[in-house]
Amino acid sequence: MTNNNNNNKGRSFLSWYGNILRNPKYRWWVVLGTLAYLISPIDISPDIFPIIGQIDDVAILMLLLGEAYQIALEWIAERRARSVAADSAGQQEPTPSANPTSSANATEKTVDVEAVSMD
Repeated sequence: MTNNNNNNKGRSFLSWYGNILRNPKYRWWVVLGTLAYLISPIDISPDIFPIIGQIDDVAILMLLLGEAYQIALEWIAERRARSVAADSAGQQEPTPSANPTSSANATEKTVDVEAVSMD
């Protein structure tokens, strides 16, 4: 029974940390607080103990990196979804070709020049 209770506490900390890190208002404060914890000599397990002292630092760092990775993936997916939605709606302006001598781009320019010179 107590093992299940400890497991729930661990999950609640992970979900709290993830939720507060996803909030743009507090995101940088959490990142700065995590980095301060990593360099601070005051830890859950002091760093003077060889392996045990670094376990909490590595766990917090992995938690921060994992959450930052998930946020980055969600941001990329959102940007792609917006781009696809804009392309399908036809609201996005066509971008000029990187190669100005391509046949389609050159034809458009020729037509524009001929139209201007004939008027």
